[in-house]
Amino acid sequence: MNPQIYHVDVFATGPLTGNGLTVFLGTEGWSASLMQRLTQEMKQFESIFLSEIGAAGARARVFTVEEELPFAGHPVLGAAAVLHRTQTPEADAGEWILKLPSGDLPVRTERRGDCFRAEMNQGAAVWGRTVAAAELGPILARLGLSAADLPDGLPAQVVSTGLPYLLVPVHPEPLARAVIASTDLEARLAPLGAKFLFLLDVAGREIRTWDNLGKVEDVATGSAAGPAGEYLFRLGLADPGAPLDIAQGRFAGRPSKIQVRRDASENLFVSGEVWPVSHGVLDGDAGNPID
Repeated sequence: MNPQIYHVDVFATGPLTGNGLTVFLGTEGWSASLMQRLTQEMKQFESIFLSEIGAAGARARVFTVEEELPFAGHPVLGAAAVLHRTQTPEADAGEWILKLPSGDLPVRTERRGDCFRAEMNQGAAVWGRTVAAAELGPILARLGLSAADLPDGLPAQVVSTGLPYLLVPVHPEPLARAVIASTDLEARLAPLGAKFLFLLDVAGREIRTWDNLGKVEDVATGSAAGPAGEYLFRLGLADPGAPLDIAQGRFAGRPSKIQVRRDASENLFVSGEVWPVSHGVLDGDAGNPID
């Protein structure tokens, strides 16, 4: 049988909302080149490829249309929901380990009628560099922003729960008009210890992020939601004893709902609903792992 594929929407409130994802099952022996090409074919922000599937979880690799990532949030939740659906279809709840290049990631799933609720434990956040205004200026310029667009007293900060982001707090109006207009943003971020950046409207608890060339805006970014939650909790801008809702996707026409909570050990948990859209198999040569 050819490899199976599942199309799901993650951090969604129903089908055709949230962040679309393709989950590929049975990808043993596949090359990175094939996985990259299939991700480009799907034309979604990311795809995830599962192998060594068992009752406890699977090995996973995540690709954007441009590159492989060691970790990404919405693919992990979507993959766990698909494992629940395919491996334990009668169960109301499940626990899974996704073996990613960044490390093993535990995920819990719960069936809720026609969808699944999935929650990942991202562990404790790694608090990286606080970025000074002089270093931040060139990065803001590549977003069409300036220091006047930032709220007073809130630092730009590198934070990671598996994928390091530069978090830049902004006012609501610049959040709406920001756009990446350069080809060297990734090179600018690297000396700061960051792979990507996202903007955070602290008051509205809303984020925006893109690929580093600004070609695609992400609809819902689980790997950024954990750092956003940690930033708000640590700086006393949100109650760490209560779940925190993060908004994203409004400017891409796909409003999404992400929830973040932190436990007593400062582990961050990111959750959302996963809605099924379609499933099937790869046909002919597309299902052949030989390049």
